[in-house]
Amino acid sequence: MIGENIIACNYRKASGGRFKATDPSKGIELDGEFEVANEVLVDSALEAAKNAFVQLKNTSGKKKAVFLRAIAAEIIALGSTLVDRAVLESGLPAARLLGEMGRTTGQLRMFADLLEEGAWVNAVIDTAQPERTPLPKPDIRKMMVPLGPVVVFGASNFPLAFSVAGGDTASAFAAGCPVIVKVHPAHPGTSALVGEAISRAAQATEMPEGVFSMLYDTGYAVAAQLVKHPETKAVAFTGSFKGGMALIELARQREDLIPVFTEMGSINPVLFLPEALKNKSDELAAKYAASITLGAGQFCTNPGLMLAIQSADLDQFVTKLSVAIEDTPSATMLTNGIWENYQKLSSAMMAQAGVTLLAKSTAVNSDCTNQSSAAVLKVKAADFLANPKLQEEVFGPLSLLVIADDQAQLEQVVAVLPGQLTVTVLAEKSELPAYRHLLDNLSTITGRLILNSVPTGVEVCAAMQHGGPFPASSDSRFTSVGTAAIYRFVRPLAWQDWEDSLLPEELQNANPLNIWRMVNNRWTKE
Repeated sequence: MIGENIIACNYRKASGGRFKATDPSKGIELDGEFEVANEVLVDSALEAAKNAFVQLKNTSGKKKAVFLRAIAAEIIALGSTLVDRAVLESGLPAARLLGEMGRTTGQLRMFADLLEEGAWVNAVIDTAQPERTPLPKPDIRKMMVPLGPVVVFGASNFPLAFSVAGGDTASAFAAGCPVIVKVHPAHPGTSALVGEAISRAAQATEMPEGVFSMLYDTGYAVAAQLVKHPETKAVAFTGSFKGGMALIELARQREDLIPVFTEMGSINPVLFLPEALKNKSDELAAKYAASITLGAGQFCTNPGLMLAIQSADLDQFVTKLSVAIEDTPSATMLTNGIWENYQKLSSAMMAQAGVTLLAKSTAVNSDCTNQSSAAVLKVKAADFLANPKLQEEVFGPLSLLVIADDQAQLEQVVAVLPGQLTVTVLAEKSELPAYRHLLDNLSTITGRLILNSVPTGVEVCAAMQHGGPFPASSDSRFTSVGTAAIYRFVRPLAWQDWEDSLLPEELQNANPLNIWRMVNNRWTKE
């Protein structure tokens, strides 16, 4: 059944070949075949999205909210059917995927709440002053409006929350943009089920035909066609640096420039200050062993770099961390390709000058394929500073401990770090003032600065910033998680001297809710 019904989401049958999903823990093919898209299908999807945008951009927030809630309800109704398929395709445990289903449906409802409240459009009314001299002031009103069709790339490590109905799709729909999803080939059956749920919700809530479509590919041809298509107005991607930069380069080949929002991961430095290690070394060792190995290390916020100053307390922390890592059982990685890349990159990291192995997991499940062995490495700060390769991400359960001689050398290490999604500081409150300059430097390289916690786990809320300075993301002004993610897919538009009845409802005088007005050169909120 999976792989047959989903063809309906693509408007016409593709002719680029077929493929099957693979169970990464067993290395066997799963039921269901999936059609690889071709150029005709890409054109069909974008043409339908263009036509849908004419209606969707003028659809009220309340009606779009009904659509988002309907998607959430359809996904929940799939229940174990969806979770079981996702387990087979990803190798992730059912409990993790149940949580991810909750996150997916929760953020759909979160954006529905945002639309019903309405203030997100940032409506501003700047009233006319005809008596002003030497020139009269015109009436100008401004609010956010949608960009147009958005191409979303499903991520490998979150089959639900960063995939077909994930945060990118939810925020684009909320903005008033049709969505074309390029499915990740690692979990096509999971994507098929969710795609069908969106299509049912669209039909039930009378969304325009073409508001959503979904395309499959096992290579890169469809990605290139989607990004370069003239009807595509924005792109959202979560994945590797190489993949994100490839999409950016494709967009540069267009006749018109469009925004490409790429979240490309990072090594997420964790700074262990001396007093924290002195008082909490055992607790921190257990907490960070769990964070490094969570989900086989396949999180964009995985703590891939630890920074500390040499001390006896650090030695104790290392001993405890090493024992915890050695006792951590292996876990199935998402795909054979990801597993092979982890083996290659982790081996290359261990071979770098000055790098030594502190601990490696010895509990490997030989009954399953694509098993990752967690590892912690160490290197002196001087060797780290001399080798830029040690700043590169290894996607998987590996972390590198950089040991500095003193605070000055620690600051030198921080100074060479590129942009990050997260930076974490583990410290006692009393010692923070002595590191004020270092903390200030850390704030310039990250989108989220964390105190006394772990970077893994991204809360979906209005205040979340999931994105950071390059190369963590392509534009640090935006987030891919939380309600502010909607601003990736809108632009400001001002209306000058239009009659009230011809303006969008949010800008009309009869609807002043959540609107700022300029009166006598002062901002007032009504």
